[in-house]
Amino acid sequence: MHRVLITGASSGIGKQLAQDYAAEGWEVIACGRDGEKLNAVAAASPLITPLRFDITDLSETRQALQGTQADLVILCAGTCEYLDDGVVEAEKVARVMNTNFIGPVNCLDALLPRLAPGSRVALVGSTAWLLPFSRSEAYGASKAALAFFARSLAVDLAKRQIHVSLIQPGFVETPLTARNDFPMPMMVTAAQASKHIRKKLAHGASEIAFPPLFARLLKTAALLPVGLQKWLCRKMVK
Repeated sequence: MHRVLITGASSGIGKQLAQDYAAEGWEVIACGRDGEKLNAVAAASPLITPLRFDITDLSETRQALQGTQADLVILCAGTCEYLDDGVVEAEKVARVMNTNFIGPVNCLDALLPRLAPGSRVALVGSTAWLLPFSRSEAYGASKAALAFFARSLAVDLAKRQIHVSLIQPGFVETPLTARNDFPMPMMVTAAQASKHIRKKLAHGASEIAFPPLFARLLKTAALLPVGLQKWLCRKMVK
């Protein structure tokens, strides 16, 4: 039986992935900070085991994941806080960076020594880092850091035959995006996101960006001169 470990499994994409992998017969280790929500997710299938810990706490993460092995690791936990009017709040930036970037690093610190050749690590980033969107300094920076980290890690882990995938969603209907106060074009449901991710991972994709059209539009815009990118993003908020 295959085993998958998923962080951020108490809600959103992580929760959907946990339920869908269990439905496919995978043994699922569902990780998160909210024990009550994790237990509710685990109640849906005997194949789901809840594991509560805070990924931003390195010692707690090491202790929780001690001895844990998996064929597939999906680091999905994430958060988003926006900066308003260019006011830089260090505590806010630190919270976003700790969850979205340092958290996955902490998990890999604990898990990588026990991953076998042929296993796969998937880091869930975002297409948001491709352009300098208004208010997204903290979120975009955290996902840009994760994207570089994933691509560089893929180079170094190739010698161990451990594969790395970078997942970059657009807007997905989750409790996190429900807090947004702006239009979110081409939004997909968590079920659609899970289906796309599982299909692409099963085929060994190293980079997964979706919805496809939305991702292509952002990647094309990212090829423009930086000045034009900034002009375009300013137009979006007027």
